[in-house]
Amino acid sequence: MNYQDLNIRYEALIRQKNAVNPRFYNGIYQRWVRPVLTREHIPPFWMYDPNPDTNPYMMQRLGVNAVFNSGALMLNGKFTLVARVEGMDRKSFFAVAQSDSGVEGFRFWDEPVLLPDTCGDETNVYDMRLTQHEDGWIYGVFCSESKDTSTGDLSAATAAAGIVRTKNLKTWERLPNLITRRSPQQRNVCLHPEFVDGKYAFYTRPMDDFIDTGSGGGIGFGLCDDIANAVIDEEKMTSIRKYHTITEAKNGAGAVPIRTDRGWIHIAHGVRNTAAGLRYVIYAFATALDDPARVIAEPGGALIVPLGHERVGDVSNVVFTNGAIAAPDGQVYIYYAASDTRLHVATTDIGRLTDYVFNTPADPLRSADCVRQRIDFIRKNKAYLENK
Repeated sequence: MNYQDLNIRYEALIRQKNAVNPRFYNGIYQRWVRPVLTREHIPPFWMYDPNPDTNPYMMQRLGVNAVFNSGALMLNGKFTLVARVEGMDRKSFFAVAQSDSGVEGFRFWDEPVLLPDTCGDETNVYDMRLTQHEDGWIYGVFCSESKDTSTGDLSAATAAAGIVRTKNLKTWERLPNLITRRSPQQRNVCLHPEFVDGKYAFYTRPMDDFIDTGSGGGIGFGLCDDIANAVIDEEKMTSIRKYHTITEAKNGAGAVPIRTDRGWIHIAHGVRNTAAGLRYVIYAFATALDDPARVIAEPGGALIVPLGHERVGDVSNVVFTNGAIAAPDGQVYIYYAASDTRLHVATTDIGRLTDYVFNTPADPLRSADCVRQRIDFIRKNKAYLENK
């Protein structure tokens, strides 16, 4: 295969039409058949040297393994993703892709994002949440991973919340990493889009070490005075981990909260352990408009779970989101990765999402109570159908 053939195949992929999956229905959202970003969406000139003199076999010189966890926003009228791209060398980096429709035709910009290299110990960066803040900046909050030098374990790492800001996703300013005085490590941190009591507000995930949340009880919430030197003295807990639920092992913030008339809607991830390993799902909850740390609705169970081929990949049985777009027309686009390998989209609207969050019953937490809840639900439905 020559470079022209590679490019023809790439352009054909970009032009492929997507469609709603007709085999899936739950009334809450629509799943789309094709993933919106995969490693095949990477431009050939990112991976192949097109010069036959220096690449006579037209082989990949810098391959890409996966494209997944993506921040999301509307920029200049386009659906814009800042995706995590993982090279064959396991290093992740960020790249911007845009689409006119939000469900197909995503095309990467010519070059990936080169963040200011201000952290000498930083080895890997990933999972950026994008916040269009009321102060006029676009902020990216991401995981900054470094080697844990306190141990001889070669796989030991430390996680911090890196912060950058930009106006156009092209020129980036690196700010100091977030400091949480009572949490040794942080991952899955998200910046709230509005000031709270005149301060910058973060949703955090307190962690005792790189993998285990340990004493971390769930999704935290903290305020800081200065985003250019972000320090959180105290974290309140919002969505709490609970025994024998989808958040038992850990949970964390996902997309930037969406403002509705009834509250802030959060689309987060929950993790439980199974005999086959950790299972990641996506769930939703709401916090009060006047107090974004106070949970006012938390429907029971998962919103999105891995189905079919989504369950297969580098880290199987996982769906994960760190980006959603509430479009001006009321449509909501939830970008979720499947098994740390590819990026999918589910679509709904503000009305449906609000109805789901506020009118879906909460988890009763015990099997006996869950059965009573379902029997009451069945009897109410039968009475309605018999009298219709």
